[in-house]
Amino acid sequence: MTVTNKSPNFLIIIADDLGFTDLGAYGGEIDTPNLDKLASNGVRFTDFHTASACSPTRSMLFSGTDNHIAGVGQMVEYSRNYPEIFKDKPGYEGYLNDRVAPLPEILKERGDYYTFISGKWHLGLLEEYWPVNRGFEKAFTLLPGAGNHFKYFPKDENGKDINFLSPLYAEDNKSLNPDQDIPEDFYSTNFYTDKALDYLDEKYRKGRPFFGCLTYTAPHWPLQAFEEVVAKYKGRYDDGPEELRKRRLAQAAKLGIIPKGIEPHPLTTFNKRWSELTEEEREISSRIMEVYSAMVDILDKNVGKLVNKLEENGELDNTFILFMSDNGAEGMLMEALPLVSERINHYVKKHFNNSLENIGKKDSFTFYGDQWAQAATSPWSMYKTYNSEGGIRCPLILHYPRLINNENRVGKILDGFTTVMDITPTVLELANVKHPGSDYKGRKVAVPRGKSWAKYISGDQEHVHDEQAVTGWELFGQQAIRKGDYKLLYVPPPVGDDKWLLYDIKKDPGEVHDIADEEPAKLSELLDHWAEYVAETGLIEISKDFYKASFKEDNSYQIDFKVIQD
Repeated sequence: MTVTNKSPNFLIIIADDLGFTDLGAYGGEIDTPNLDKLASNGVRFTDFHTASACSPTRSMLFSGTDNHIAGVGQMVEYSRNYPEIFKDKPGYEGYLNDRVAPLPEILKERGDYYTFISGKWHLGLLEEYWPVNRGFEKAFTLLPGAGNHFKYFPKDENGKDINFLSPLYAEDNKSLNPDQDIPEDFYSTNFYTDKALDYLDEKYRKGRPFFGCLTYTAPHWPLQAFEEVVAKYKGRYDDGPEELRKRRLAQAAKLGIIPKGIEPHPLTTFNKRWSELTEEEREISSRIMEVYSAMVDILDKNVGKLVNKLEENGELDNTFILFMSDNGAEGMLMEALPLVSERINHYVKKHFNNSLENIGKKDSFTFYGDQWAQAATSPWSMYKTYNSEGGIRCPLILHYPRLINNENRVGKILDGFTTVMDITPTVLELANVKHPGSDYKGRKVAVPRGKSWAKYISGDQEHVHDEQAVTGWELFGQQAIRKGDYKLLYVPPPVGDDKWLLYDIKKDPGEVHDIADEEPAKLSELLDHWAEYVAETGLIEISKDFYKASFKEDNSYQIDFKVIQD
């Protein structure tokens, strides 16, 4: 591992609900030349894992430990509806808690780093939990988990903000009035980038190395983009998600992103398949996908602005640039939850215009559904909110010439198992800053569960986590535990089977063949590890009856998944 003594800069860029094969460098057809260039001059990860939804992932990234320890054991949008289960439980605070030492805070105080963030926060709405109180010196953030991408902030019948799209923006320690403080030409991706470019100015940095986070809300719903960019993709998706999936699988295999001959998880849906749609329904669905692609296209252009700025300043080679998605593509399974779907449908019908000619504009509200999502997550199983691979295995591009500095590493595809919890240890090692351990500012904090990638990236180490390493996941009652090549998965009814499923994740990364009956000893071993994981993290196991009831109160609701054969 060869690095210089000069302190590196860090730029963490997070896309929101980006699909595994959306980028050209991962097999996609969307125009992403800037990210593709970072990949060709850096490395691509193909076995990188997050949580299955956004705020838990962010808590893991900034703490280096499990989300059930860091404060987001459950999505706050979900847990607040069930205070009898989650209220006042440690690890379920709904914000980045004091049981962890936040990465930006450590860098700022122990490494004299200048820290900033621009974009989505989703780790606490109250001021005491804002980024400026968790280690960021400069911050412009959307505090909740989603928002309109253009300036369009409709009110409900009582004149209040629509709660699932509340325009709660904060800059540093000031709460903003969106109607007055957000410019008329606001578009989230452009605006967040411009803020980040401003925060890079020397008037803030004062000669210090920086740790910056650009946390986009694209391509999260509502899908909205500039008409001229959407027009680039007109007609590109007219043959539907099944054909798109085939093309992406073929290209991903050609690039070496996935093994050739891999058996992908079957495409499923609880909606109509493409061949069952009317001509008008297909036209609408294609248009929605065109808007989604435009959002990714715009995101890529903005990444290019940042890279150009660093290059102009002579800092590109000394900047560790990490680009990732926070979870799998959004298949919108949450629409099946009455508490969510009824509220969203009510406001969308009242305040938005989803006519064909208006889709993608500021007053439209669409998402692209489970089949387009699986076109993006294949060959993995399912999508966001699932702890199957489609929900938690995400693209990650890393560009850092000081470490990736020989022909054997540049452009390499790295297929070792890694997790979002590894980012904090990696950054700290490269910055030559020590984690405080279990004692920080007079309180007990969690030691990171993640491991540094430094030697793995440089080629001095073959793996980050050895065959004995155990990693667990839990969200919305879905549970998973992985050790080495084996993964145990439980998806409760009505979405999944009422049993633990065992997969050899190396031989069967599509999670197609359950081998629990064939390997009872391995099943028993992983169940023991699951019990240990529950004890270590303090997670609250949700009963299958409760999970089922969250879909419909009479416990009789069933989601009828149809398997679509290629």
